[in-house]
Amino acid sequence: MSVAFRRESDEEHKEPKFELPIPAGPNLVTARGLAAIEARVAALEAVETEAMAEDARAEHLRGLRYWRTRLATAQPTPPPSAGEIAFGSRVVFTLAGETRTIDIVGDDEAEPAAGRIAFSAPLARLLIGGYAGEKLDFGGKPEAITIVSSVPIP
Repeated sequence: MSVAFRRESDEEHKEPKFELPIPAGPNLVTARGLAAIEARVAALEAVETEAMAEDARAEHLRGLRYWRTRLATAQPTPPPSAGEIAFGSRVVFTLAGETRTIDIVGDDEAEPAAGRIAFSAPLARLLIGGYAGEKLDFGGKPEAITIVSSVPIP
């Protein structure tokens, strides 16, 4: 039979599944972030994958590889000193007349809606190295941010 008439399998048309992307740069973590990664790995390792469908099992193992890699490369970072804005700081600042509070954390721990931003985020990079009372340009506006205070994340 000519190959023109053979039925191609569905497998030939599936997009390849790549590994989950690892954020560039160091894997800095707070104590809370490290505990969350450890808990995630433990939960994924506890799942029985024998009865899972092949696709679900592959997806589960893909996630497990990601979190094991994040755990293996985690770099716990000590809290900064009071007044220093660095990784692990809770920063209070004003922007557009509104007072805001953010924690500067690792990539996996970031949750902007909860006030936790990654140290690699543009806002965090702007704030790191700043000090209380400093005014910073942001969003194309001069002196848009005024830093009020900074303490280590409790």
